[in-house]
Amino acid sequence: MSYLRHYPRRWISGFTLLELLVALAIFGVVAAMAYGGLQSVLNTRAASEKQAAELTELQLGFTRMERDIEQIVARSVRDSLGDRQPALRGETGGEILLEFTRTGWRNPAGQARSHLQRVAYQLKEGQLLRLSWSALDQGPSAEPQESVLLDNVTAVEVQFLDKSLAEQALWPTAEAAANNEKNTLPRAVQVSVEIKGWGRINRIFRVVGEG
Repeated sequence: MSYLRHYPRRWISGFTLLELLVALAIFGVVAAMAYGGLQSVLNTRAASEKQAAELTELQLGFTRMERDIEQIVARSVRDSLGDRQPALRGETGGEILLEFTRTGWRNPAGQARSHLQRVAYQLKEGQLLRLSWSALDQGPSAEPQESVLLDNVTAVEVQFLDKSLAEQALWPTAEAAANNEKNTLPRAVQVSVEIKGWGRINRIFRVVGEG
């Protein structure tokens, strides 16, 4: 007598072509959304880093200005033509916005030179430049060293507060120039800088050595 064994038929289940296409479409949508979110995060991070770098540049530029202006001293100089220039001169719209003599010129190498330095600020091709000379009284071939204080600058205005705290657009004032008072200093210097992406920034720097 033979015994027949009956085994249950095993059905092999799987994805149909339509289900596979639907799954791939869903995966593609999810991947696109994830990529878009990641790209947005990366763009935000890049913008934040750029803004932080620009803010650092602004802070360093204004800090350097502050160190210069607060150390102005009443020391006139002679230019490359031998003409005597005031300790501080400046006006908005001039080729040179500010030019002055400052103290505190560091000398870590112990060179045989003065601790005083002649410095000027100039707006040129969207950059606020700092010019400095190696000697106070300039010879015919004296050339300044240039360094960039601020980038993306569209306009710069300077004003001066005299001893009565009145605003002056020109220094030395007409009265001081008429009296040949070349070493008169203001109480403070106001600098207004227009910068792309930041707008107008106003700073007032006290002149410690005034008077």
